[in-house]
Amino acid sequence: MKITVKYMLRILLLFVLLSAMFFPGNVYSQPVVALDNWFNRETHPRTGIPYHYLWTDTEFGGYSEWGRIFKARGAEITTVEKPDRAVLKGADVYIIVDPDSTSESPSPNYILPEDIRAIKRWVRRGGVLAIFANGGPECEFTHLNRLASKFGIRFNHVSLNPVINDNWEMGAITSLSGHPLFRGVSKIFLTEISDMNLRKGAKPVLRAGGRIVMAENNFGRGYVFAIGDPWFCNKYIDHAILPESFENLKAAKNLTDLLLEKTGKRITE
Repeated sequence: MKITVKYMLRILLLFVLLSAMFFPGNVYSQPVVALDNWFNRETHPRTGIPYHYLWTDTEFGGYSEWGRIFKARGAEITTVEKPDRAVLKGADVYIIVDPDSTSESPSPNYILPEDIRAIKRWVRRGGVLAIFANGGPECEFTHLNRLASKFGIRFNHVSLNPVINDNWEMGAITSLSGHPLFRGVSKIFLTEISDMNLRKGAKPVLRAGGRIVMAENNFGRGYVFAIGDPWFCNKYIDHAILPESFENLKAAKNLTDLLLEKTGKRITE
């Protein structure tokens, strides 16, 4: 049988069509996880270097350990500033953590209407948004809630689960839901967190003391996860200070997988 160029082109076209049918979208592309450094823009008082909840911060308040988990799953991690359309277009997951209040920054970058429009449009088109708030008064809630409310979530200005004198069990939560976030997890640690009220299709992921402290919403083609705490900073992600009975690391890996799966892109073990 003589194989012609025309025949080969037909075979190639058939392969492309079958790939699109069984592997929709860009499932083989590397997911990009963008961490905000605009609304959270604290600088170290001595060095002037950005710190707190950043991939590059290896101290207790950093996110370097969580960044390693994302990279181990095959994701690319990056840090971004003001979330305009161009910035968000290059991201599959966008994480906002503990927006600055005036107690943390002399001139905070508040979440403005144009930011909300860009983020809402991006999520509706398939973006995965993760909001990690904090307990009051650490977090700037007024502008954050203007964004979160677009997805049926509103944080309350409270600080729950205080821990006194390293009595870590005061921050223990063992009544976990059947959500995939808690697969294989029996005990987590959360302290000084805010709770939230839900509407517009938002659903609770976890309740503590009868209050909703984690939530999610499928919005358009996208997904939103929210928690009233930075949670996965290096201090609390494993056992640097926490007793062995806490399983925040397992929960961090589960949430990482969940966020990446929501992008529709393939992850690796």
